[in-house]
Amino acid sequence: MNRRTLTPLALAGLLASTLVACSGGVDGKGGEGKSIVVGTTARVAVTEDTPAPFDPAGSYDIGSWNIMRNTFQTLLRPPRTGTDPVADAAEKCGFTDKENDRYSCTLRGGLTFSNGNELTAEDVEFSTERLLRINLKGGPASLLSNVDKVESDRGNKVVFHLKKPDATFPFKLATPAAAIVDSQTYPADRLVKGSEGTGSGPYVLDDFDAKGRKVLLSRNPDYRGGPKAKNEKIELRFFATSEALQKALGSGEIDMMNRGISSRYIERLEADQDKRIDLVEQPGQGVRYLVFDTEDKTVGQRAVRQAFARVVDRKQLVSDVYSRTAEPLYSLVPGGLLGHTNSFFNEYGEPSVKAAKRTLRKADVKTPVKITLHHPETGRGGTSAREFAVLEKQLDDSGLFDVTVKGESPSSYSSAALKGEYQVYGFGWLPDFPDADNFIAPFLEKNNVLNSPYSNKEIREELIPKTRREPERADASTSFARAQEIVADEVPVLPLWQGKQYIAARDHITGVEWALNSSSLLQLWELDRGVSS
Repeated sequence: MNRRTLTPLALAGLLASTLVACSGGVDGKGGEGKSIVVGTTARVAVTEDTPAPFDPAGSYDIGSWNIMRNTFQTLLRPPRTGTDPVADAAEKCGFTDKENDRYSCTLRGGLTFSNGNELTAEDVEFSTERLLRINLKGGPASLLSNVDKVESDRGNKVVFHLKKPDATFPFKLATPAAAIVDSQTYPADRLVKGSEGTGSGPYVLDDFDAKGRKVLLSRNPDYRGGPKAKNEKIELRFFATSEALQKALGSGEIDMMNRGISSRYIERLEADQDKRIDLVEQPGQGVRYLVFDTEDKTVGQRAVRQAFARVVDRKQLVSDVYSRTAEPLYSLVPGGLLGHTNSFFNEYGEPSVKAAKRTLRKADVKTPVKITLHHPETGRGGTSAREFAVLEKQLDDSGLFDVTVKGESPSSYSSAALKGEYQVYGFGWLPDFPDADNFIAPFLEKNNVLNSPYSNKEIREELIPKTRREPERADASTSFARAQEIVADEVPVLPLWQGKQYIAARDHITGVEWALNSSSLLQLWELDRGVSS
């Protein structure tokens, strides 16, 4: 689930893998043919939450999407710069009506899957219908749930008929949820479990070593779409801890890392303590929320949630746990996107125990209020544990709450949350696409990714449909602002912080600054070997 994830978010390893290659600094000739080794803590594994990590209809987590982004094609893809999607498997796409409810694409000629089968418009139709038919709970089908019907001809044209107008539909076609699969290989009504994957993207999945936590990708010579890969092979290695990941980069065992970089390690690199490693910092849209079970007898009371919101000190949380790698977030929509407002700050201002006490007294709520907070356990001393320890102390010190914190197994965290087993839990979200809609609709629509019982009629029936009718996204800002005001008042979720994006790489690796797109997914085709300094 995630996006995409209930595991801890990024900078410090929040989200919770073929062959070994030695990768010290080399010159361009000496490194030819060698795998570029990329390390991450966003692992890929067959678990209760991810039974089919390489099936586009079954995976909705950052680890799996990183592989799908590089091995499958979509009609459109995120651009190298900017936000508007560009053509990939499609030659051209566009709305064919003024209402934005009919979208047509024409495919490129000569497309084939990695098994040699031809990729046609019928495969696009099959892939969309399969995703919606399987409709895995908490899965990626929610992104295309507005599709009413797909029509394809025997040639290269496909038309999507939408249930309601949706100006964000091109963005959704550029996500791995819309990955095109081979209709002759994939079953129409069930997931392909295990490590098999047949796509038409820049890379071919050669090997998955689950025990060794490694994945090997090789350049697809038959790929026709965006930029061709600048390297021949990529090896992805998955590490259990940030410490192990950082040690591997320092020793030259891996060439690059992104997810799992601790704030302390970033401070060290910024101080230029290792001149062999380059650090790239980019604006990020990864966010951390707390999610409340609004049907719970305790936190189901709005006054309890509002008092909770009045006590939490985001500035202290960020300072104590994430240093300069994150910043306080006061709304569902992160800063940097059209439609963002500081709705929680506007509603509650600075933390105030007195104001929280008044809120509870007015609602006749007895104190201290007993609450249990849940988070995915990422190992002793992990940032997730430290973050929740800070939250526990803030709430307990107010005298208004009696908090218990529980670290849960990452392998079953998402499924337990979806079943409503947690009173309050941490949720990390990375955007599917760079639009405010993707920070509101996934959590507040009827079939939301949280499986939350919370419902607001104005948001669902008026504001979300209205924003999606606006082809000029700036014109949707007023409606987005209103939705954020409602959330700040009713507090079904509580935003905590917004993180920056970081990549650290050995100094002989080039293209690092282009290796992450706006949704924090790896674009491995950008990487190459240069000369070590």
